[in-house]
Amino acid sequence: MEKLTWVLWRERELLEGLLHRLEMEELVMSSGRARWLPAASRDVEEAARQIREIELLRAVAADEAAAAVGLDPNPSLSALVAAADEPWSTILAEHRETITALSEEIVRAAATTRSLIAAGLRAAHETLLDLGTPATTYSAAGAVTVGATRTAGLDRSL
Repeated sequence: MEKLTWVLWRERELLEGLLHRLEMEELVMSSGRARWLPAASRDVEEAARQIREIELLRAVAADEAAAAVGLDPNPSLSALVAAADEPWSTILAEHRETITALSEEIVRAAATTRSLIAAGLRAAHETLLDLGTPATTYSAAGAVTVGATRTAGLDRSL
């Protein structure tokens, strides 16, 4: 059980780090400072990679803990909580609650990031569609006038 609790502590730290990085990525995206977006995205990817690695360690530690309390391999954390003696039962239950709460926060942060990405894609698409349409302006009297087609330069290397 001790090894499993150590792995769960590390997983919690990594989940908190992922949440932090997702929130930083959201701030970068919403600020419009595209310069830092690749770095923020790399940070999120690295945090996700570390979580995948710790999940493997968690599976091994959970199997060892399951064997110690007479459960089959690949147990859920809830099953371990139910089968473990005190103080391990309480410790595992606290880890489970915290990991569940962090996971829910991560899902919300990721959804916000996805909506910001979708809004950016829509804006870029609308801008591209607008290229070559007549420019709408106002006359000195305040009336709407449609002028000639706007000239626009598009860097296709993007």
